[in-house]
Amino acid sequence: DAKGSTWEGGMREPTVFWWPEHIQPAVIMDVGSTLDLLPTFASLCGGKLPADRTIDGVDLSGVLLHGESSLRKEMVYYHGDEVFALREGPYKAHFKTKTDFVGQQEPEIHNPPLLYNLEHDPAEKYNIADANPEVVQQLHQRKQEHEAGVKRVPNQLSLR
Repeated sequence: DAKGSTWEGGMREPTVFWWPEHIQPAVIMDVGSTLDLLPTFASLCGGKLPADRTIDGVDLSGVLLHGESSLRKEMVYYHGDEVFALREGPYKAHFKTKTDFVGQQEPEIHNPPLLYNLEHDPAEKYNIADANPEVVQQLHQRKQEHEAGVKRVPNQLSLR
C-alpha cells in the first residue's frame, strides 16, 4: 500500500549514509528505523544518550562502519497511537490495517492477525497465518508485552 499505511509499501524506504573514508559503499538489507538515528549519531560522534528516558532506537554504527548485523530485531508499526502491526525477524503480523490516513475512516481488525514472511514476500501478498499459528501467537504476545511497557503521554501533535 502507500504512505500512511503500516503495509511495507508505506513504511519500507531506502536510506543513504555517506561519510567518506568511514562508511564503505554497500547495500545493507537489515532492518533499521528512524528511531535508530539518535543512538547511531550519538555513537558516531562520541556523544552520550540521555539516561532519564527510554530510547527506542538501537545503535547502527556497527552496521555502517564494520558490516555487522543490525541490532534491531523487532519493529512495531503504529498508526496514530495504536499498534497496528509488529515485525520480529522475518515475520510481520497485522492486527489492524488501514490503507491511508485520509481515505479509510475505520481500520479493519484482523482476528486472527494477518501474517507475512517479509524475506519471501515483501509485498505482503500471501497471508500465512493459518499455517503458522505458533508465530501468530508469539507476535501477539510480543505486542501485548510492548503495549504493557509503553508509558502514555499527551499527543504532541494536538498540543497548542
